[in-house]
Amino acid sequence: MKVRAKKHLGQHFLIDKNICQKIADQYRNHQGCNKVLEIGPGTGALTEYLVKREELDLYVIEIDRDSIAYLNEHYPMLENKIIEQDFLKMDLKKIMGEEPFGVVGNFPYNISTQILFKCLDYRNQIPEIMGMFQKEVAERIAEKPGSKKYGIMSVIFQAFYDIEYCFTVDEHVFNPPPKVKSGVIRCTRNERGALPCDEKLFIQLVKMSFNQRRKTIRNSIKQLISGTEFDHTFLTLRPERLSVDDFIELTLAVAALNKSGQITEKIIE
Repeated sequence: MKVRAKKHLGQHFLIDKNICQKIADQYRNHQGCNKVLEIGPGTGALTEYLVKREELDLYVIEIDRDSIAYLNEHYPMLENKIIEQDFLKMDLKKIMGEEPFGVVGNFPYNISTQILFKCLDYRNQIPEIMGMFQKEVAERIAEKPGSKKYGIMSVIFQAFYDIEYCFTVDEHVFNPPPKVKSGVIRCTRNERGALPCDEKLFIQLVKMSFNQRRKTIRNSIKQLISGTEFDHTFLTLRPERLSVDDFIELTLAVAALNKSGQITEKIIE
């Protein structure tokens, strides 16, 4: 059977076998994790090379029924491991249990960041994420401080994962070809574990800072520190100058204001 790519699902089927092999080889079994969930396999271009890695216990999840039928026909070795569900809506523990598992995929551009944020919710169970994104998104996630590309996603994901930009993929290796290039990144969970600060406040500070990235941190978070005597060296900087550890330090300082009663609980939401 032939499966046509569906625009409403953001499908662009990878047709270059060399690229498929290269992506499959990039998964590094971080922290000994051999259980893997491939998201959006389509017609199994990447699956073909993942199943050849005998050490991997591979599961795939796909929402497209035509693709599900194709996968069942061509990958009988994945019996009971081909899941027809919406990744964004499912409870991953019902499929993967409590064990650690990696995530791999040629992610649909229209939901790629949502996929990453869902993985972030399960970060204690997911030691490695290996995926293809729109190049601009991949670069933004992997970017280091000091660049215009460095932003909210960079800080939030790098708080929990070490990000490596692996390689760029041209448009012509897809059917249908997208209008932009793609980028493959590897995310391996770092040793930080839980943040040493209030995670909710950390994310709020990061978002407030970059939502007005041309302003200094003081002006961007003035809603949080207005009416206080709070002073900090980071307040004179723009957000792209701050590393993850800097944002953690700033979060701890603002949280200390709250404990001292200088700011109200209502502001920190």
